[in-house]
Amino acid sequence: MKFCWSTLTVKNLEESIKFYQDLVGLEVNRRFQAGPGTEIAFLGSGETKIELICNQAKPQIAIGKDISWGFEVDSVDRMMQTVQQKGIQIEGGPFQPNPQTKFFYVLDPNGMKIQFVENH
Repeated sequence: MKFCWSTLTVKNLEESIKFYQDLVGLEVNRRFQAGPGTEIAFLGSGETKIELICNQAKPQIAIGKDISWGFEVDSVDRMMQTVQQKGIQIEGGPFQPNPQTKFFYVLDPNGMKIQFVENH
């Protein structure tokens, strides 16, 4: 069995695509209309793929507070600077649970917790 992607229902597809392209570095792989008022975008390639679904008939979405997506970065310190320069609030961290791992959290435009992780 192979993991395909993780899906997130979003409030604003353009805003979400911009976040995942500009901050995380994921490119749009596919984007299409999936019925009246519904658009889907797949971002990423290889092992990292996410699906964003925007349904105009569903203006309220619920993101679980105990769920996060983690993305590996070369430097937590540099990524924290990038996040702050873009005006994005750091929600937690940096944390270093062991000498090899350091991470921090931000929220995406929908309230999804995004973890940026540096592994040595």
